[in-house]
Amino acid sequence: MSDSKKFDASMNPDELYLEEIFTDQKVGSIRRLTPVTADGERDPNREIAYMGSTQVMSPMGALPINFLIEATSIGDAAEKFGAEAEAAVERTARELEELRREQASKIVVPGQDGGMGGMGGMGGMGGPGGLSGSGIIT
Repeated sequence: MSDSKKFDASMNPDELYLEEIFTDQKVGSIRRLTPVTADGERDPNREIAYMGSTQVMSPMGALPINFLIEATSIGDAAEKFGAEAEAAVERTARELEELRREQASKIVVPGQDGGMGGMGGMGGMGGPGGLSGSGIIT
């Protein structure tokens, strides 16, 4: 990897959160993210955040949906969960439809950079450098 693309795995001790997970074991879960200082004490200068998580079934399998819940307590977050989850699912569906439209509107021209250059022969999907090198086609 070049220096400009090197992965930085360092954590910022000023941006730590204690994470707690609450669930009804039916619809989803709520993560309460409590800001803490580098020594693990509650950081009163930052707000607690609530993140909702659920999943919907799609033709490709379960699709995880994560969303912010504006709330002041875990009870408040639980009450707002349904409406926020529905809005997040609708947003995700719109985004997926837009991606589908973008992909469908692309015109494939043989010889273009990034094109597959045809499906058969040694340069096709099953040949050297094709998609089957790992045995998994994505």
